[in-house]
Amino acid sequence: MSTQPPPQPLPAPDRTAADRTAALRDALRAAAFTADGCLDLLGATAYAALSRAETVPALRATRGGSPLESLVRLFLLQQPVPYARLREVLPLDAAIEDGWLVRDGDEVRATVDVRPYGGDGGEDWYIVSDLGCAVGGANGIRTTPGVDRADLVLGVGGASTTLAGITVRTPVARALDLGTGSGIQALHASRHATRVTATDLNPRALHFTRLTLALSGAPEPDVRQGSLFEPVGGERYDLIVSNPPFVISPGSRFTYRDGGMAGDDLCRTVVRQAADHLTEGGYLQLLANWEHTEGEDWRDRVAAWVPDGCDAWIVQREVQDVTQYAELWLRDGGDHLAGPEAYAARYGAWLDAFEQRKTKAVGFGWITVRRTGSDRPVVTAEEWPHPVEQPLGPHIEAWFGRQDFLRTHDDAALLDERFRLADEVVQEQVGLPGAEDPEHVVLRANRGMRRATRVDTVGAGFAGVCDGTLTAGRILDAIAQLLGEDPVALRDRTPEAIRLLVEQGFIEPV
Repeated sequence: MSTQPPPQPLPAPDRTAADRTAALRDALRAAAFTADGCLDLLGATAYAALSRAETVPALRATRGGSPLESLVRLFLLQQPVPYARLREVLPLDAAIEDGWLVRDGDEVRATVDVRPYGGDGGEDWYIVSDLGCAVGGANGIRTTPGVDRADLVLGVGGASTTLAGITVRTPVARALDLGTGSGIQALHASRHATRVTATDLNPRALHFTRLTLALSGAPEPDVRQGSLFEPVGGERYDLIVSNPPFVISPGSRFTYRDGGMAGDDLCRTVVRQAADHLTEGGYLQLLANWEHTEGEDWRDRVAAWVPDGCDAWIVQREVQDVTQYAELWLRDGGDHLAGPEAYAARYGAWLDAFEQRKTKAVGFGWITVRRTGSDRPVVTAEEWPHPVEQPLGPHIEAWFGRQDFLRTHDDAALLDERFRLADEVVQEQVGLPGAEDPEHVVLRANRGMRRATRVDTVGAGFAGVCDGTLTAGRILDAIAQLLGEDPVALRDRTPEAIRLLVEQGFIEPV
């Protein structure tokens, strides 16, 4: 017979508790229990360690007993705090009655993890999740008393903040957070979407989503339980964001990470079905894992997921061989603590599954799909492990806008357009010291993807003159005269290079 204790009741996000939730939020902010306040208190080193679920530095930094130190210990470190110390900081009795806290004699402890989080516009938000479920840490995800580990709801992690940073933030009527978890993407969407729908297979996740938005002061979302697009039927959205359970694992142990489908089929299914749920011009943005299989280029494989009538930009940020990948997620699940034989058995199961599918490595990155209805869709898959500028959302939106421009401009129309050099583009000349001419010229962008591309003398001269006053054709005519070249021949051979500079964002149509 199991001796596991019953689960601790979760706080109620109901409208009946709205005033008391607002009072709790005001008290947290008044005590500087915010992202900036915690960083100032803990310092960069302890704060960074806390994001890895390493608590010792933060425990050492919160020994003074101030209101903020008490709140950090209570909510972030899940330590009991004296009732008398919190009585002057929080609406304590109401927070206990509503289930945020529980009293045990002279001490109080939190029932959930409440983590300060900075919003897009500088808002002080709070992400609510299960205790001990910050992503990472030396011992993997811990358990919450009375809750099956498969149903745990995670808080803020690197994946969720990455997705928030790359999301296009154009104001929209309807947004869908597919597989919402603790509601991070739904919270972001609440700032620029009139209506936000959040779905998840796990009913606990939907409860936490409501808590996250309620404590952050955001409008209550439309929450629906179910797998993938099932809960929304034939509805369409202007924006779909998803941090799905993309881990490619032999089985479905944890709802928050394991998709329960073979290989990378879950991510493929989300992409394939997206067009049926997007409005014209609508975006799907998700994080994904994909397999590198024997005898097949990963670019072709993932590009084939994109439905007809959609443009897509697929960016691979990292690749791990199957052993590294298995070790990462075995540690996440705490399997390395189960003993050598159990660990070896689980490790072997992962490698067996990869071997059966002829998988050599696993890629991680992001996929953005835009429904255009075009019969000439643009699907680009590339590897880009280099640093990028976050938030990247505006640059991703601009990339799709440039595809629309290039698709509707043949070479003649391109030469009749005027362009300007993008912001913070610099030119680098590479060659031997003392040489009269450089071996090659590189244009380097310090915004967005922070690309660099090699150009010839004509390309460098063209980009440098682009200030929006002359058409591309007029600029090429002037360059031809300067270099003593045939202007017709230069006009014929240059549009391809201009298209590359536009596509990569070095120059922009006026």
